[in-house]
Amino acid sequence: MTTAATSNPPQEAISTSQPQLAALLHGAAVATLDQTGWLRVTGSDRVRWLNGMVTNSVQDLAPGQGAYNFFLNAQGRIQGDGYIFASPDALLIETACQQVATLIPYLDHYIIMDDVELADASDIRHGISLIGPEATALLTKLGLDTSQLAELESASLPWNSTTVTVIHAFSALVPRFELWVDTSADAEALLDAVKNSGAVLTGAASLEALRIIEGTPLYGTDVRDRDLPQETNQTRALHFAKGCYLGQEIVERIRSRGNVHRTFTAFRLEGSVPASGTALESAGKAAGELTSIVSLTDDQNQPVTLALGYARREALDRNEPLSYSGGIAHPVSIPAAAEIKLSR
Repeated sequence: MTTAATSNPPQEAISTSQPQLAALLHGAAVATLDQTGWLRVTGSDRVRWLNGMVTNSVQDLAPGQGAYNFFLNAQGRIQGDGYIFASPDALLIETACQQVATLIPYLDHYIIMDDVELADASDIRHGISLIGPEATALLTKLGLDTSQLAELESASLPWNSTTVTVIHAFSALVPRFELWVDTSADAEALLDAVKNSGAVLTGAASLEALRIIEGTPLYGTDVRDRDLPQETNQTRALHFAKGCYLGQEIVERIRSRGNVHRTFTAFRLEGSVPASGTALESAGKAAGELTSIVSLTDDQNQPVTLALGYARREALDRNEPLSYSGGIAHPVSIPAAAEIKLSR
């Protein structure tokens, strides 16, 4: 949800047996959440007002529950995204740090006579992310029982002398949890405890590889301010019975029409590794674009290149070959884990 698309292709393939990616896919890996920001929304009108600003239902959230949302303009174009969590006295928006600076003025513009206040809460929350099939067992080993948490729910749990807010985060392939505390010292202690319990510290490259394997779009890279919600294939961000909100007319018009002309999907690339933003063609006509690319090697040391991007629906429906300068893009289902050998 953060960075703009890079114009350079990946320079080095990541092996699926590489320790960080292997831990993400088969064990437990930990990463800091330094690039995640928070907005705190307070005031007696906060639920009604924010419900009218986003694509998912805020009014139905009980304390501890969350929902993924898009922020739209009046033309239905996506201006940002984030997860909204309810607490007894506030609504908390989790988004990328870079989006906090743009979302505050965007949202503030629509506060007219409403009792609503916005505040950047990024500096008072410190977190780490624990990802992988063994994440739940590792948290239990630390005394953090997450067995009652459904996806996109949170709970405050005691740990040593502090309280940890645990969020069962969205993940399309492997379990993912976020652990939030009030101080950087507590976050450092929690990170050390998780690593000492067997989690592998992982970096941006492996996390990006997992994101592409899972098929999760990133705002600023795969989702831009010109895109429409249904084009992104993220139905989890949409609620069609919540009442009016900014941009709803366009979203509802698309739904009544039945589909959009292009859709977000995954690809297995055959040929050279292109740069993000590379155009796709079918029968000599523009048919889409590639927005995220990762080069991998499987457990047999065979190269695999996966990509995310958009394709025209008619090209997908006709199963037509999609070409780019240097190769062929084969559409595959999301998540794209079946396209690589996920060895231990």
